[in-house]
Amino acid sequence: MKNGQVKNMDIFGQNVLTMRDVQGAVTAGVTHVRVAERCVVTPSARDFLRQNNIELVIGGASTGAGPAQNGTNNGGATARIINVAGSNSGVAAPSTAQTRRASDPRLFTTPEAEAVKLEICAVGKKLWNRQYVDGNGGNISYRIGPNEVICTPTLVSKFDLTPDDLCMVDLDGKQVAGKRPRTSEILLHLEIYKAVPEAKGAVHCHPPHATAYAITGRVPPSRVIPEFEVFVGKVAVSPYETPGTKAFAETVLPYVKQHNTVLLANHGIICWADTVTHAEWYAEVVDTYCWTLMLASQLGVPISQISEKHTADLLDIKKSIGLPDARFDASGMKECQLSDLETNTSIALLPCARDGVSIGTADAPEIERLVKTVTDAVMGAMGKQ
Repeated sequence: MKNGQVKNMDIFGQNVLTMRDVQGAVTAGVTHVRVAERCVVTPSARDFLRQNNIELVIGGASTGAGPAQNGTNNGGATARIINVAGSNSGVAAPSTAQTRRASDPRLFTTPEAEAVKLEICAVGKKLWNRQYVDGNGGNISYRIGPNEVICTPTLVSKFDLTPDDLCMVDLDGKQVAGKRPRTSEILLHLEIYKAVPEAKGAVHCHPPHATAYAITGRVPPSRVIPEFEVFVGKVAVSPYETPGTKAFAETVLPYVKQHNTVLLANHGIICWADTVTHAEWYAEVVDTYCWTLMLASQLGVPISQISEKHTADLLDIKKSIGLPDARFDASGMKECQLSDLETNTSIALLPCARDGVSIGTADAPEIERLVKTVTDAVMGAMGKQ
């Protein structure tokens, strides 16, 4: 409320509420914007309301009275107050399919959606030009609504993408708009969006230097280049599963809260951010970092590391801009530091336990069998002497 007064802006006649529709609310001193239950509110409109401490009221009758109290308004109709001002992102993150509203295909043709489509196409060309994708590989998505995600189609080169090629799915992967079939790997993106409300854009690609780490089950050391520390930092390695399956999509779940980039074993990488463009930036940062380490290793001298004190400064910067890092968790800090000290000349480290699996690493029963086999062979050889 402003000065204790409630002032509504009723926009019950619109099917879609955009930022342009609510920009006049600030100068008018509005405290609550009221829309119909069926209205689709774009993320930019939600962000604008949040930034200006204006509540969004969904449902109920248009009365011009105060906001709904305890779920009803003066007319007795059910209404919901969406506390946009108190949320951390423009998109709510329903926890289950039962609590999500049905997807709305109309969102696919809004001006905001058209801008997102152009951005996805531009990112697709950047990925192709940097040789991060080949053939029809890679996929890109953007969460434009609470239950709506715009994504690239299957079997289309990212260089050739046009806005007409794109499609839209709900958070269960069901396609609700678009002429072409959705990418077969959209489930990977959706698991990230459901687990990380702040994530709005995701990019999956196969940059060669980062993928070289992914196919060996190793991770690059940290504390070498400041930009990598701030924008990416610790990366995780997820275990291999068949691409396109739900099992594959769920491999990243243990890591999504504390990372924005995951190496996908024997596959590629996935990056996510607040925009599609920023997610693509992270792909550039991680691949260039891996490439630089490979070049430096050829010089035949140890790679110097940033001191712990200066690393702490970088992590403070990272935290201030809202980016995740496993090292923010004090309980795992020592483990992650030790993994970086495996050897001062190695550019390919085993991930610490919290950051994934190493390809080819034997489990305990397999090691026990191997030890027994070797022991039996040695004892047998000694008995023949």
